[in-house]
Amino acid sequence: QVQLVESGGGLVQPGESLKLSCVASGSTLDYYAIGWFRQAPGKEREGISCITTTDSTYYADSVKGRFTISKNNAKNTVYLQMYSLEPEDTAVYYCATDRGDGATCQPGRLDHDYWGQGTQVTVSS
Repeated sequence: QVQLVESGGGLVQPGESLKLSCVASGSTLDYYAIGWFRQAPGKEREGISCITTTDSTYYADSVKGRFTISKNNAKNTVYLQMYSLEPEDTAVYYCATDRGDGATCQPGRLDHDYWGQGTQVTVSS
């Protein structure tokens, strides 16, 4: 059973940075591409970034240039480094396993099989 646990969320002021972590069980990162998603109240879930088993990375336009995804297989952890945060970034952030072969991913795809419980990011002055 794949398990994912997000952490690192919190309250920050506009312009500040935050780094999220997604810890995956077992050998998950050897077989699955991992996506980061976010969902604000009243809005649809949005795919924002993903990373493949070979460390290829992709970003949605809304976060490109501000967010960086990376992973450390030895620690079974995927990271999302977020810079220049703004109030519109406020949401619950989730990580999830991509349904594909692991070698490719697209941040807009929502067909993911396993999801974490999410971590809250709030950007406010």
